[in-house]
Amino acid sequence: MNLYPAIDLKDGNCVRLLRGEMDAATVFNNDPAAQARSFQDAGCQWLHLVDLNGAIEGRPVNGDAVSAILTALDIPVQLGGGIRDEDTAQTWLEAGVRRVIIGTLAMRQPDLVADLCRRHPGRVVIGIDGRDGKVAVEGWVEQSEMPVLDLARHFEGAGAGAVIYTDIDRDGAMQGHNVAATAALADGLSTPVIASGGVTNLDDLRALKVEAGRGIDGVIVGRALYDGAIDLAQALEALNA
Repeated sequence: MNLYPAIDLKDGNCVRLLRGEMDAATVFNNDPAAQARSFQDAGCQWLHLVDLNGAIEGRPVNGDAVSAILTALDIPVQLGGGIRDEDTAQTWLEAGVRRVIIGTLAMRQPDLVADLCRRHPGRVVIGIDGRDGKVAVEGWVEQSEMPVLDLARHFEGAGAGAVIYTDIDRDGAMQGHNVAATAALADGLSTPVIASGGVTNLDDLRALKVEAGRGIDGVIVGRALYDGAIDLAQALEALNA
C-alpha cells in the first residue's frame, strides 16, 4: 500500500488546515521543496501536493513552489487545487506532474473530466471531498447534495488513475481516519481508492492496510507526520509489511 505524504501549499508555505478552514492554517515549513526532498529521502515513492490558494481561487496560485518541488524530486507527484479546466490540467501534466487531481470540475462538468481521463489514462485522479457522505466543492466551501459514491461511479471505466476520498470532518483533526467509509466506497468501485483525512497514528494505517484488498491503493498522511504523531519510517514499514 502506498503512503502519500502531503504538502499543502498556502502563500508559498507548507501548511496544514483544520477541517478545511483556511483561517486555521499551521505553517510547518517555509521551504516546500526541502520538505518534499525529505519525504523522498525517507523512502516515499509518491508526493501528494495541494495548492490550497488555488483551490479557493479556482486557478493555480502557488505555481513557483510547485515548480521548485518538481525540480527537486525524482519520485512522481500528484497535484490538486485550482485545476478547473482542461488547459490547466494539460499544462501541469506537460510540466512534469505525474497525476493531476480534479475535484470541483469533476462535480461541475463530469463528462468533460471523464473525457480527460480517457485521453490521459492513469494520469487524472478524481478528488472527492465529503462531509456526511455528500460532496463538498470549491475548496470545501460549498456543500452539495450529491452522494460521494454517485459521483465516483460516474468515472468508472474512463481510465481515472484513482479516486481520492477525503472525509473533511476528520481532516487535520487528529481524530482517526474513517476506515469504514473509505472501505465502503472502495467496495462500490473498480477504480482504486486513496484514503485521506484524519490519519492520526500507526493503528489507522494498520486498519487501512487490513482493508487494502477491497480496493484501497494507499493513504495520504499530513499533519500526523508534521506533528510527529507518526514516524515516517515506521509508517512505511507498516504499509509494506
